Amino acid sequence: MSEPKKTIGSRFREFLIEIRNKKYGLPGGILLTVGFGLFLLMSGGGDKLKFRSYDLLFWFRPPILPNEAVMVFMDDASHKQLHQKYLEPWDRSYYTRFIKRLTAEKAKAVVFDVVFSDLLNTNKDQAFAEAIRENGNVILAADWVLEDYGGERKMGWDDPAQLFNESAADVGSDAMFPDADVEVRKYIPHGRYDKDGKPLEHASEAWTAAKLIGAPVCADTNREFTSFWLNYYAPEAQLPSVSFYKTIAENDPDVPVGYFSNKVVFVGARLQTQTQAARKDEYPSPYSYRDENKFMPGVAIHATAFLNLIRGDWLKRPYYVTERYFVVIMGLILGGVLVLCRPLVATYIALATAVPIIFGSYFWFLYYHYWFPWMIVVAVQIPTALIWSISYNSLQLMLEKARVEQSLGLYLSPKLVKKFAADPTLLKPGAKKQMLTILFSDIAGFTTISEGMDSDELAHAMNRYFQTAVTNCVHSTDGTVVKYIGDAIFAFWNAPEPQVDHAFRACAGALNFRNQEAQFVNGQELITRIGLHTGLANVGNFGSDTRVDYTAISENINLASRMEGLNKYLGTIVLITGETKAEVKDQVVTRYLGLFILKGFEKSVQVYELIGLPEDAPKTQALRDSFAGALQKFTARDFDGAEAAFKKILETTPKDGPCKFYLDQLPDFRAEPPDEDWKGEVKLKDK
Repeated sequence: MSEPKKTIGSRFREFLIEIRNKKYGLPGGILLTVGFGLFLLMSGGGDKLKFRSYDLLFWFRPPILPNEAVMVFMDDASHKQLHQKYLEPWDRSYYTRFIKRLTAEKAKAVVFDVVFSDLLNTNKDQAFAEAIRENGNVILAADWVLEDYGGERKMGWDDPAQLFNESAADVGSDAMFPDADVEVRKYIPHGRYDKDGKPLEHASEAWTAAKLIGAPVCADTNREFTSFWLNYYAPEAQLPSVSFYKTIAENDPDVPVGYFSNKVVFVGARLQTQTQAARKDEYPSPYSYRDENKFMPGVAIHATAFLNLIRGDWLKRPYYVTERYFVVIMGLILGGVLVLCRPLVATYIALATAVPIIFGSYFWFLYYHYWFPWMIVVAVQIPTALIWSISYNSLQLMLEKARVEQSLGLYLSPKLVKKFAADPTLLKPGAKKQMLTILFSDIAGFTTISEGMDSDELAHAMNRYFQTAVTNCVHSTDGTVVKYIGDAIFAFWNAPEPQVDHAFRACAGALNFRNQEAQFVNGQELITRIGLHTGLANVGNFGSDTRVDYTAISENINLASRMEGLNKYLGTIVLITGETKAEVKDQVVTRYLGLFILKGFEKSVQVYELIGLPEDAPKTQALRDSFAGALQKFTARDFDGAEAAFKKILETTPKDGPCKFYLDQLPDFRAEPPDEDWKGEVKLKDK
């Protein structure tokens, strides 16, 4: 019986059944995947993943080198060349020379990320202030500091000294608002109020510079009070920059005349020397994974923010509700789909989902300057859904295996149960033709024996009987128990595992059955009659996906059952057919009992009594020879001779059932002689 071809409708029904079967796995996967995603998106617990979603986007993008601005670093080389101490303010005459050069080269603007809050030298301070005034486009920094207001500490401003403040074009805040990992990702052009509700007097250095040069973005008053995500262009070392000392040196080849023309110049510290003040104004960046670019100075971050503003390429992030919808939708899809798939397929789907999300995020970042916490989906939701799918389905598989083992345990020996538990196809509807040796057993006179017994007592006795019979007789020879029919057992060999010696195994099982220790029910011994036959049958599960009925169907099954019933007439215990005898040959000892036409069958069947194993042959040799001679006379129509021979056997073996059977048949044959073509067949009218 081949499995029917599946239609689209049947496949859809199977899909619905699969969903129904995952009544816990499906909602569980969705709740876990959606829940983890939302928790990480809406809480600080997901900050690392959010930060990584932002940083990773810069790793693969080629460096961008804007030329609208240049950074001048007050670095270690400048400290050394100009003999300036690390923990003291610089000689302001150097700033004066620097400003005058920028004025001469017509730099667009100069932004000092340095707070000149104190006056140091009257003449030098005055000259510096005059140079600032002459330039007209100098922005000085103000520091946001913690101050003491009548015993209460609040944030306030450390502004430039009045002399410099009056000379400068504007003052910008040097304040940074880093994330928990100290990296600055979000830039605030002008926060209206601090955390204590105090108005912030100064816009940021970047916004102040953009406004000073008339950048179009500054026409939008709302933008000044709207934070944005920094679009880092490259590691700081790759951005246009120069050491301060070179800007005031004569004829330095790295800073030729006109180098600052039409540029906005940002000036600030960049220190690598390990001092008490080292890295006071330095922060990690998305490029901090590179050893040579662990930190980026604050002035470089202000310059980056300025370039973002004038170029209009700052990063944006979707609305919060949009991100939540995306996380929920991905959780529904991943949590709902992967659990319906096998582990390998689920893994492929997970990878196939992660790849477009990664590339899509990068594409969106590269061309549209958007970023969102895609790592929450890739690093948490997808693995969560995949782990849940594998774990849940593994548990289902374990339960299914246990169910298979339990089901197969009804039919197979423990050895075969373990072997076939891994083959769930045994539980699928369908069958195939297989040569089997079939056994039917039945307890002689069971109805009379069990009459009047208490049902519980009877059930206990039968359980004990079946346990012994199946364990010691069928399963010990690796037979398959098909079903119990009242007090009868239906079993076969050579399926589901092929067995070259299946007929012998069946005979050995039957002999074990016959020779086992006597059992008594209601004070009477249980005598089990057994019939064996070898023939083709359709073997498989004739039930459904949800109900196992592993069995065999064919005319040969009925013949084995008739052989068991024939014992009642012949007074025997175990009978086998000629087909079984042909398979076992001399491996067992048998007694040929003749040809029989059983009820429901047209052809005659050779019937043998199963005596035992070869070592048992001498004990029954005389009986078998005498019976063979008597049967030969019967077949030769010498009914008188056969009668005398059978009677003679009974003199030495008075309980021999086959002899008694033939003696009972002789009157009928004498009264109605058989046809000319008769070969010794005995036709039975009853089962």
